Amino acid sequence: MSQTTFHTALLAPNQPTPPGLVDPQGRAAGKRFDVYRNNVVVSLTDALAQAFPVIAKLTGPRFFTALAGAFLRAHPPRDPRLATWGAAFPAFLTSFEPAQKLPYLPDTARLEQALRESYHAADSTPIPASVLAALPPEQLATTRLTLAPSLRMIASPWPIHGIWAFNMSNGPQPGASGEEVLITRPEFAPQMQILPTGSAAVLAALHHTPLGEATPEGFDLTPLLSALLSGGAIIALDTAP
Repeated sequence: MSQTTFHTALLAPNQPTPPGLVDPQGRAAGKRFDVYRNNVVVSLTDALAQAFPVIAKLTGPRFFTALAGAFLRAHPPRDPRLATWGAAFPAFLTSFEPAQKLPYLPDTARLEQALRESYHAADSTPIPASVLAALPPEQLATTRLTLAPSLRMIASPWPIHGIWAFNMSNGPQPGASGEEVLITRPEFAPQMQILPTGSAAVLAALHHTPLGEATPEGFDLTPLLSALLSGGAIIALDTAP
């Protein structure tokens, strides 16, 4: 019996017990395997619910159990660290037919996954805000930023931060507009901040171009830079022309 056969049967409730599995008395291990299979599936479903609590709340227990079962069969864990499992979940939601009536689920899951990634990212040391403030305007335009590994940015046509806050912290009802959400980790827990439209595109450009080139005409860079500094997300400056 191969590991593939065992894993396939373990995660699929309609699969028969793999041949060759026996109990301590040498009998076919059908019932024992069923119990073990059920425990594994329940544990993985619980792990996914802990990783994506808003999705679990929005869909409800029965729907989420079915959703988790379909996901874990399509994307079983490849790493013993369950905290890293689930990166494929947001993309999976876009193609999971029963979830199509809730079109905001994938982006909400992207936000939750970004929070997880930020939490588990490598530590870094931010620069003091005074270092950036001391640069003259002409030098600031040619400055390149090195950003913290924990930094994430999610842009969505849905009010994903509002959905998250409403379900996780008794926030107000979500609005109707899309949101661009910056995630930083100034201490040990990630924090979120909604930024003006266009911030995500500018931030993406800042990963590889100087401030002046990354900022389109008419865009106010102040809210983005303030959020990066307050979130400890700028860890180095390259002021070479």
